[in-house]
Amino acid sequence: MSIRKRLTQEESRTVALEAARALLIELGPQAVTLKAVAARIGRTHANLLHHFGSAAGLQKALAEHLAVTICATIEEAVLASRAGEGTAREVVDLTFDAFDKEGGGALATWMLMNGNEDALDPLVDAVHDLVDDLADHDTGKMHDVTHALCLMALGDALMGGALAHSLGLPRTSARDTAERMLIQGAAQAGLAFPVSED
Repeated sequence: MSIRKRLTQEESRTVALEAARALLIELGPQAVTLKAVAARIGRTHANLLHHFGSAAGLQKALAEHLAVTICATIEEAVLASRAGEGTAREVVDLTFDAFDKEGGGALATWMLMNGNEDALDPLVDAVHDLVDDLADHDTGKMHDVTHALCLMALGDALMGGALAHSLGLPRTSARDTAERMLIQGAAQAGLAFPVSED
């Protein structure tokens, strides 16, 4: 007889969010349902209703979870670049990957299509706070850069490959442009990134 460890509410919520994230990446945003997550973690639908209230609540919590984990990774890259150990390109790649490989763009689009208009708020707010923190709280100077970086990453996740192909551009074109923009914006805010060696 196996004994299942009893999880705290926070641990149970985290397990559910990690399962939701896996479903998002493996199968797309339409797969992130209370029923599917419950089945994946061996819990009941009612248990997840208790934690998230609804499928929209689960999706919003997932967006917040993605924002926190992704921004922690981006922050590490930015701090490494300040120490001469990383580049603006790493920050750009992590941001673009958050919307593409990590499913943030697909999740946001799915939520928006289903009437959840504040879908992007958690991720954009987290990136915004991160950029402000990294700009030594000199708010305003990096807002335009944050705005453009998030829009470019979202657009690239949704249609970047097809658009680059139709224009005869390399697939990395949007990332290349975002990298230049981030370096210029940071310089105007008094920050400096090491230049990528690629």
